[in-house]
Amino acid sequence: MVCIGHLDLDKGPGIVAAIGSDAMATALKAKSLGADILEVRIDLLGINDPEDLARLLQGLKEQVGLPIIVTNRCQKEGGQWEGSEESRMDLLISAIPFADCVDVELSAPFRTRVNEAMRSGNKALIISSHDFKATPSYGDMQATLKLANAAGADIAKLAVTPNSSADTLRLLTVTQDADFPVCTIAMGKLGSHTRVVAPIYGSVLTYGSVDGTVAPGQLRIDELKHMLEVLV
Repeated sequence: MVCIGHLDLDKGPGIVAAIGSDAMATALKAKSLGADILEVRIDLLGINDPEDLARLLQGLKEQVGLPIIVTNRCQKEGGQWEGSEESRMDLLISAIPFADCVDVELSAPFRTRVNEAMRSGNKALIISSHDFKATPSYGDMQATLKLANAAGADIAKLAVTPNSSADTLRLLTVTQDADFPVCTIAMGKLGSHTRVVAPIYGSVLTYGSVDGTVAPGQLRIDELKHMLEVLV
């Protein structure tokens, strides 16, 4: 069983609202649009102080009440963090007591520190990988997901960039063939439909926007929710 907070993802895919600005107002709107989970993007919110982050996460828990994923995305994987890699991990680790799930990149040099910090408490771990240029081969995508799973991920996440419809089909095949929990996304216009279709093939999470997208090809939460209700 894979859970993020009280949400059992074995019962159906979770709709994640990416929160990258005006955190409280955006989170409240996300809930009204039908989001199941909040993803707090530390790097986009410009937070550098652990106490400020703790206050925000506690406030979101109290006022919004949805499960929370925290991530502090590095620039090479689509984020805007400008500090050192060590301080990025320190801030992410400081958020663990106040979150239900943490997302850290497979490529992160200090990733094992996050794994160690996650050992105590009933928290879920997403280990993610992003390719903003292309969609790798079937074998390479499968290998990346397996590496994340072997590294301790409760959910192995892979986001790629398709250059053809064949690329999206290949990603969906990898998703269907996975024998452990995965989240897969094809970014950009060519892949926007995968945010609705990938859960049919086994993706346990899908990400949507509230007021503005934080990743290429995101659909708005309420649109995503409606389409999933029709298809899944």
